[in-house]
Amino acid sequence: MATTTTSLGAGGEDRVMATAQQIVKSLNTPKEVREDMLLILSSFDNRLSNISDLINNDSASTGVRFDAAEKVILRWDSSPSNPDSSHHSLPWEDSPDEAADYLSAIDEILQLVVDMSIRSDNEIMDRAETAIQIAMSRLEDEFRLILIRNTVPLDAERLYGSIRKGSFFITENDEEFGEEFESFGDADSERGCLHERGVSLGDDLSVELINADAIVELKEIADRMIRSEYEKECVQAYSSVRRDALDESLVILGVEKLSIEEVQKIEWRAMDEKMKKWIQAVKVTVRVLLTGEKRLCYQIFNGSDTIREICFNETAKGCIMQLLNFGEAVAIGKRSSEKLFRILDMYDALANALLDFEMMLTDEFVLSEVRGVLAGLGDAAKGTFVEFENAVKNEASKKPMQNGEIHPLTRYVMNYVKLLVDYSETLNSLLESDEDEADGLQSEEKELETETPFAKRLLLLISSLESNLEEKSKMYEDGALHAIFLMNNILYIVQKVKDSELGKLLGDNWVRKRRGQVRQYATSYLRACWTKALYCLKDEGIGGSSNNASKVALKERFKNFNACFEDIYRVQTAWKVPDSQLREELRISISEKVIPAYRSFMGRFGNQLESGRHAGKYIKYTPEDLENYLLDLFEGSPLVLHHMRRKST
Repeated sequence: MATTTTSLGAGGEDRVMATAQQIVKSLNTPKEVREDMLLILSSFDNRLSNISDLINNDSASTGVRFDAAEKVILRWDSSPSNPDSSHHSLPWEDSPDEAADYLSAIDEILQLVVDMSIRSDNEIMDRAETAIQIAMSRLEDEFRLILIRNTVPLDAERLYGSIRKGSFFITENDEEFGEEFESFGDADSERGCLHERGVSLGDDLSVELINADAIVELKEIADRMIRSEYEKECVQAYSSVRRDALDESLVILGVEKLSIEEVQKIEWRAMDEKMKKWIQAVKVTVRVLLTGEKRLCYQIFNGSDTIREICFNETAKGCIMQLLNFGEAVAIGKRSSEKLFRILDMYDALANALLDFEMMLTDEFVLSEVRGVLAGLGDAAKGTFVEFENAVKNEASKKPMQNGEIHPLTRYVMNYVKLLVDYSETLNSLLESDEDEADGLQSEEKELETETPFAKRLLLLISSLESNLEEKSKMYEDGALHAIFLMNNILYIVQKVKDSELGKLLGDNWVRKRRGQVRQYATSYLRACWTKALYCLKDEGIGGSSNNASKVALKERFKNFNACFEDIYRVQTAWKVPDSQLREELRISISEKVIPAYRSFMGRFGNQLESGRHAGKYIKYTPEDLENYLLDLFEGSPLVLHHMRRKST
């Protein structure tokens, strides 16, 4: 054995010592076992007799390294137990070298803890745990401070510059329609009030939530805290700061923290503004804030999927719940027709957001809350639509339109449903379970171009409007005005359908049928209004031929015709037919019936009166005069004929 030992030489001895040293280091065994192993090795070969000294020297080196690292950490300890420290804040951003030394000291101790685990030096291990605890407390403070200092407030102006708004109109009188349309106000104008159809965000929209330079520092701190098993404290520090930042972003977007009771006390115009801001905030929160927040979590906590998921869920939860609180308040609030569009906007915004939430979040509680509020908004939209249907059906204002004009109810309902078409997809899904409510229109449904739930309910709604208008027309004692009123209103309905997406839902057959009704009302008007005047121009009852007719009878006929025409002129210049084409068609129809009859009557009998005294008293108008006067009808401006009688011949 000795000969073999000698032949190995100095190099071989070094190799033996290194191998033995490595064996001892690799043995993660209690102290007593290691001592026994050293005794065995030294007795095995005298060259290993000094291995204990080598290992002891290595321990001394470890102690020096530990002392140096511990000193760096304690130098920045500002706890009450270390009153000698003058450092109450680690100038992380101002002194990157000192920050790097601090992190290196932590790394050194963490590594030494791993190495010392085989030596069971309780004193150093206790000191190491204390140093790590002090360091983690300091890192938590620094982590929080760096987050706060480097948080970038949401730039509302830049954000709004990237938002594309969609707008459309509803009748200006919508605010005057109280419960069940008790009041209509002045409906002489087609002007509208702007209804914004929410917002859409550009595909390239992104914002910086935190200064990019700080991310590396935050990641370095997070890595040390996670390695030291202080991930819980790290996540709490991150979440608390970022929750506050997201809350501040919601404030910038105009979303306030309000209780359900406070929301329900807000008057409509202010409420409408809050609903618009909420819709915008939901879209910005999903597309900008939470997307950026998740990216930030992944950058800082990229070493652990579990930690970054927990961190993101905790951070996002607060702002999402605040948004849901307002949504819930709206869903359970008082229903009125003017809220329907905004509720549908809210429903659509949250429905789209839910898909993103499900991809980003793993917190089932938050997701279930989102689904619950979404269902509540859906119920509110559906219930508001049903109440609107009932209001149209039951509206019972008794004041007739004096000039036969389009009723405010017609304007309101048709502008309302015209806008509702934009929500066809949403309403189809919400109304799908209520299709049986439209059973009363089965005979009418064959007119529909598409038999979707919304199309069926739309048909029901407009049919209710038509029935209501028919009832209102009965308030007119004048049969001609009754026809003018229905003609105006049905034509208005047809035009709103034909000139919009409503036409695709109701179909060409529906439009043709209503146009036929308008023609029928025009015929009814002519019959009710001009029959008496035309009777004055008939031959019956005059006596004799055109050459020897009774002058007394002729004078009476001309006198009656003049009185009848003048009365029609006085009344019907005040009547209003807003549609220029319908107005012109009515005048042409009147002219085609009256002017030829008047010209023929004058041709047959006029010469018998014109040769006598006071002829101008009876033959007051030429056919051309009458034709010109017909142009004044239906303009909504009452006029009176002041005829200058022609001199007797």
